[in-house]
Parts: sequence; structure tokens; C-alpha cells
Amino acid sequence: HMSKVYFGLSGSDANETNIKLVWYYNNVLGRPEKKKIISRWRGYHGSGLMTGSLTGLDLFHQKFDLPLQNVLHTEAPYFYRRADMDMNEQQFVEHCVNELEKLILREGADTIAAFIGEPALGTGGLVPPPQGYWQAIQAVLNKYDILLIADEVVTGFGRLGSMFGSDHYDMQPDLITIAKGLTSAYAPLSGSIVSDKMWKILEQGNDQYGPIGHGWTYSAHPISAAAGVANLKLLDDLNLIQNVKEVGPHFKSALIDAVGDHMNVGEVRGEGLMCAVELVADKADRKFFEADQKIGYQVAAALLSHGVIARAMPQGDIIGFAPPFCISKAQAEEVAEKLAQSIKEVLG
Repeated sequence: HMSKVYFGLSGSDANETNIKLVWYYNNVLGRPEKKKIISRWRGYHGSGLMTGSLTGLDLFHQKFDLPLQNVLHTEAPYFYRRADMDMNEQQFVEHCVNELEKLILREGADTIAAFIGEPALGTGGLVPPPQGYWQAIQAVLNKYDILLIADEVVTGFGRLGSMFGSDHYDMQPDLITIAKGLTSAYAPLSGSIVSDKMWKILEQGNDQYGPIGHGWTYSAHPISAAAGVANLKLLDDLNLIQNVKEVGPHFKSALIDAVGDHMNVGEVRGEGLMCAVELVADKADRKFFEADQKIGYQVAAALLSHGVIARAMPQGDIIGFAPPFCISKAQAEEVAEKLAQSIKEVLG
């Protein structure tokens, strides 16, 4: 159901494009009041003014006077960090959906233009959604005529073992944001993929009001486009997405085997080659470390000393892994072993 692509340079500028297209779309339809965008806490959508506002992480708001007006945030689909530990996964999904619907009704559905979300949370903790989450969320969006923007900067082009996270989770977005995986970051290139439904209205606006006044100097730069074509060809020629599909579950299992029973490992989670290990002060009570202890950063530094690059994710002590698609099962096991060694060095 997707139709056209507008190219940019980064995920941030692609999401800026998306929000402008959403606003333009509603203006053409004679709905100038339908402009608010709902994002989620712990989501990441860029670091510009609008995209930093959409991002739901404190680091990107503090001291920047963000978020801007017309940006709202709702519950993150982060089952491990749910407020009510007695909730099961289905009950938590219902809670997320109820929180979203309450927000829509409180603000007025006629003021809500779009909902933006990563198919699986990236920078906010590398968190796959609970089962049934996207189907339930989309039912609410459809009920209130709210567009869905799937931010696939992290999940697009194979990270989850499927070409797109939208396919992986059976989403039907109106806009898709692409970037990192498009060129494997060898050159800057992003894109906004526009649905047939939206494209028809954009054409209507073009006929009524003249050319759409939007563009970037380096949009679809030929060098970046060439890098994208070469990268996508290698994904196919080297059968890399199939390797993600096969090695991803093995990597997660290796992490569970290596560190899952450690007294300071609260959760091992992941989908495809996107995995995370969340560290806690007390596993039984799910008590988190104090931020100033910087446990995640210490473990990431220890890993680096052993030749493994991992990321200490923000707002928690979360060790994130997004290895190259060519990683082997043996290499995945080695990463898991080095993680166990690093956690032992830092936490005993």
C-alpha cells in the first residue's frame, strides 16, 4: 500500500519531512485543527526541534526547551518496566491501549493528526513490543482517523530478520521513515515512504495550491543513492537477512545461557540481531541501580577492553547489541562469553 519515496540525509530530517506532510495532508482535507502528534516515552525519532520533541528521552529535552507544542507522549510498550508487576503481557497491552485512548479523548480526536512509533524501541532500550501490541494500537488509530508513522531507521532493511519491522509486526503505516540500514551508514541517506492514501491527497494539494514547498539541498544525492543501491544489492547477494533470521535467535539464547542467571541481570531480550541485557541492583524486586553509579557504562567499557563494541543505552543500565548482519553463530557466542566476563569484572 506504499507508493512513493522522498529522500533526505538522516532519520531526523526524514521525520521532519513526515510531520510536514502530515500537517499538509490535513490542511488539504480542510482539517487545520488536526495537528497534534502522539509519540511514546522512550521512543527515539531524532534530535532536531520537532524530532527531538518526538523523542521520549529526557536527555533530548532537558535544557533545550523541548518538547514543542503539539507533541504528546504516551506509555512505552516496555513490559519489563511496567508499573504494575502483577500485569501479564496481555493486560499490559490493554493498559497501553487504554492510556492511548484516554489521551486521544482528553485532547480531542479532531486535534490528533498522527501517532509515531518504532516497530521495536531502539535507543530507548532495544525493546520488542509485547505480542498483539501493534494490532491493538492500530485499531485505536483507525477508530479515530489518526495516521501511523512507522519509524524504521533502526528496524528497516533486515535488523529484525525481516526486510521491514512493519512487515515483521503486521503494521499498516501511512508513512515509513528509513535511514541507517538503507546504506549501512556508509553514506548519509534517508527517506520518507508515503502511502497511496496520503499520496493522493498530496497530489490534490499540488493541483489546488501549487508545488509543495519542501526540500533539502542534498536530497537523493547521487553518491548516497549509489551507496544505497550497492548496500541493498549486498543484502541480497550475501543472503544477509536470512543470516539475521538464523543467527539472531542463537545470539539471544547464547546471551541467556551466559548471563541470564546472574543476580544482576534483570532481563535478556531481543528480536533478530537487536538484543539487550538489562542490569539491576536486585533481580527479585526489580530494583534498578542509581544513575550516578553508571553501571551500564562500566560494563560497556569492560566489553570494549575485550574487543567487543556494545552500547550503554540511556535511562537505565542497559547493554545494547546490534551486531553486523554477517556475524556467525560462533562470533555471537564469543560476544556472550565476553559479556559474562565483563559483568563479572564490574559486578562480581
